[in-house]
Amino acid sequence: MKNGRRQPNVNSVYMDHAATTPLAPEVLEAMLPYLTDHFGNPSSTHHIGRVAKGAIEESRERIAQHLEVKPEHIIFTSGTTEANNLALNVLDVQDHLITSTIEHKSILEPAREIEKYGLFVTSLSPQLKTGAVHSDQIGNSITLGPDLVSLNYVNNETGAINPIAEIGEEYEGYDDDIILHTDAAQAAAWFSLSVVDLHVDMMSLSAHKIYGPKGIGILYVNDKNVEFIPQLFGGGQERGRRGGTENVAGAVGMAAAMDLIAEDRDEYAQDTLVLRTKLQEMLLESLEDQMVVNTPSKAAPHILNIAFPPRDHVPLDGEMLLLNLDLEGICASSGAACASGALEPSHVLLEMGLPEDTARASLRLSLGRYTTLEDVETTAQAIIKVVKRMRGNRQDAG
Repeated sequence: MKNGRRQPNVNSVYMDHAATTPLAPEVLEAMLPYLTDHFGNPSSTHHIGRVAKGAIEESRERIAQHLEVKPEHIIFTSGTTEANNLALNVLDVQDHLITSTIEHKSILEPAREIEKYGLFVTSLSPQLKTGAVHSDQIGNSITLGPDLVSLNYVNNETGAINPIAEIGEEYEGYDDDIILHTDAAQAAAWFSLSVVDLHVDMMSLSAHKIYGPKGIGILYVNDKNVEFIPQLFGGGQERGRRGGTENVAGAVGMAAAMDLIAEDRDEYAQDTLVLRTKLQEMLLESLEDQMVVNTPSKAAPHILNIAFPPRDHVPLDGEMLLLNLDLEGICASSGAACASGALEPSHVLLEMGLPEDTARASLRLSLGRYTTLEDVETTAQAIIKVVKRMRGNRQDAG
């Protein structure tokens, strides 16, 4: 394990890194000067403004290096939700969107809006074994007109990995009218984001998923293949592609976060996979006949999604499960953070074939760079204790 691991709150075990990550100390340190001394507007022509403008452009260059693209292809956004909406905004009335039924809501909801205006949308169901889309499904869905394929790199609820590089390579030379976009927010901390290797035309990223600040993200756009259409006008920032005063400290923080996750990424990924596997083994050892594992065998290292089917026709209350775990000091979620507070079962789990009463009693446990073996053991013990108590097995709760 690497040194420097820490919990964001000493009184809790944080197992919700897929929702957001703690701001890394080195990222905060990089941001602070642009929250205090270097407060200028990047559009101002005086020297204070030029310092801010220089910070924006340097950050753009550093982020572009991690993606192996030109800096001018990077557009700063408020996060992945805006970046995903911007990506889908390139569609014209005669175009065709190919996506999946288990995407983040920031893809699914714009897709529904697109359909209202007459655009053709194909929503592919995941392969039940892998929880991901197969490249053949893309080929079978391609039409004669322009096609935009939008798939997440890593599913935010199950950790399932879509074969983005395989799809990109297979269809890159297939037709000039095929554009590939990926939401890589959940992949960034664990996998290389080289656009050269992934063969994508657009990519969405968010800083707060990689130990950076909230409220900042990027959309990579290959303008050789994509005719980008802005949604925000006024001011001409981001080369006229997104109006509004730039978030200087946020951009600096995102660049610092990208630098951070690139350091020893493979080692952290392996360490985290070992911990996630340990967590799964501990839970199965005590609850094997009471739970199902929704995370496929080949998945991103940080997400473990489990669910608890009804027992003797009595379902487990998923909301009470989360509340009881919180009382035990375990911070977890039932799925996408954007849906927190909603009582609806996960659309991802339903699409993977889980019955509704089982999907309502699900847990998404997501680990991070600072997660320790002690955290995993504490989490497993708490889940076992709470589930057995809720099942009425108080004598076995320990």
